[in-house]
Amino acid sequence: MKKIVNDPQHFVPEMLEGLALANPDTLRYVPEYNLIMRADAPRDDKVSIVQGSGSGHEPAHVMAVGKGMLDAACPGDVFSAPPMDYVYETTKLVNSPKGVLLLVNNYTGDRMAFDMAQEMSLADGVNVKTLFIDDDVAVQDSTWTVGRRGVAGNFFVIKAVGAASEAGADLDEVMRIGEKVNSMTRTMGLALTACTPPAKGSPLFELGDDEIEIGVGIHGEPGRRRAKIAPGDELVDTLLDPVVSDLPFESGDRVALMINGLGGTPISELYIAYRRAHKQLAEKGITVARSYVGEYCTSLDMAGFSLTLVKLDDEIEGLLDAPAEIGMRIF
Repeated sequence: MKKIVNDPQHFVPEMLEGLALANPDTLRYVPEYNLIMRADAPRDDKVSIVQGSGSGHEPAHVMAVGKGMLDAACPGDVFSAPPMDYVYETTKLVNSPKGVLLLVNNYTGDRMAFDMAQEMSLADGVNVKTLFIDDDVAVQDSTWTVGRRGVAGNFFVIKAVGAASEAGADLDEVMRIGEKVNSMTRTMGLALTACTPPAKGSPLFELGDDEIEIGVGIHGEPGRRRAKIAPGDELVDTLLDPVVSDLPFESGDRVALMINGLGGTPISELYIAYRRAHKQLAEKGITVARSYVGEYCTSLDMAGFSLTLVKLDDEIEGLLDAPAEIGMRIF
């Protein structure tokens, strides 16, 4: 294994410390809880937005903390849910008179940690709600899931609720918007290679030189099937067809299209994938009104990509267009 790492047990805190040092005017690091938060949080005039999940998916979620996005992120170790007390203490630290919204990717460990933290926070008098994000169409339920998984589409939920919060919406309204965007978002991904967690030191699963995993999860969970590698256009079609048919997306729709790299795919290849997806959507009468190409939710160094579509209306478009300021400048 060749990685820029010291002690694998310190991988996450050293990454978070570096992130805070690189953004001293806008971010604050609380090492006791793996917490990255806005320097100006909490603010009395807005709902605080918090995301968690495991590390290893950067820029999700710690690099989406900033104006118009998240107020705080408290990740766990690589591919591990944050401990319940991290979420609980984070919720208290960012508590605002307007309340707190917890965003949770739909995985068993994350649900348990955030459910317990919400229950304890409510007992303390915190006005807190939890929104589970489940945009992955690859699986409905399996040994590894409690329903559909939350993957790259969570960035659209973050962007929308962050914009609504920044505009002064109350907690019920911010929750409504998050649920709406989640209901209009669908994603599916595929892996060309496995990823290598620093603590493990070897690939998380095995893929043959000519194999791909269709519908892979962002922690390397199995998807729908193994298949042989194929030309890029065929790979895009393999993801686009189930995504389009799931909502379903129809002729006349306006959509946001995201091609998200999983950590080990060159940006040039992502634009090749975008080209095919855009053309195929045009043939279906679906207009791509917003485009996102790059790394938004990765799986360490996994080669592969995911494809996300969001059905747009005037409200969602306005929220996606609202200004946001984060160090990574993704949106």
